Amino acid sequence: MSQYNITNSPDRVQVWDLGVRLFHWSLVAMVALAFLFDEPRKLHRTLGYVVIGLIAFRLVWGVIGPRHARFVDFIPGPRRLLDYLRDMLRGREDRHLGHNPAGAAMILVLLTTLSAVGATGYMMGMDAYFGQVWVENTHKLLVDILLVMVAFHVGGVIFSSWRHRENLVVSMITGQKDLDDK
Repeated sequence: MSQYNITNSPDRVQVWDLGVRLFHWSLVAMVALAFLFDEPRKLHRTLGYVVIGLIAFRLVWGVIGPRHARFVDFIPGPRRLLDYLRDMLRGREDRHLGHNPAGAAMILVLLTTLSAVGATGYMMGMDAYFGQVWVENTHKLLVDILLVMVAFHVGGVIFSSWRHRENLVVSMITGQKDLDDK
């Protein structure tokens, strides 16, 4: 069966719920737009507030959402993450129906970095921090770190898609993945 088939079948299963998928692609769009539109300031600030709202949604959804959306389902401990990374280097990592440990760790890094970008962006508009060079420099540094992390994320998606012969981008659009490893 084609991996692009979006109908449920015995060999395909719904993994990513609508909340996770809408969060993911909305976050991609809002971050990209905020990066592209530093001016006008009001638009940039509004996009930043939307990002903060999306993060708040994801934190709640990570507690109350369905199985594969919940943090307890996929956040690895340090040992599990290191074992997975070691197995990746050896070319024998397990395929995961939901997030793999490296992807889960990247989610934490991205959410944390985005939260810090949002916090420093918000601080730049507060009277107490307005015009403070260190706040603006920290904001810009965090954006640079975010861009590097996004590149790692995209690289990890490409690598994992290739290694396990599945299109993870399509899965994040349809929400479905094949049950078995190909």
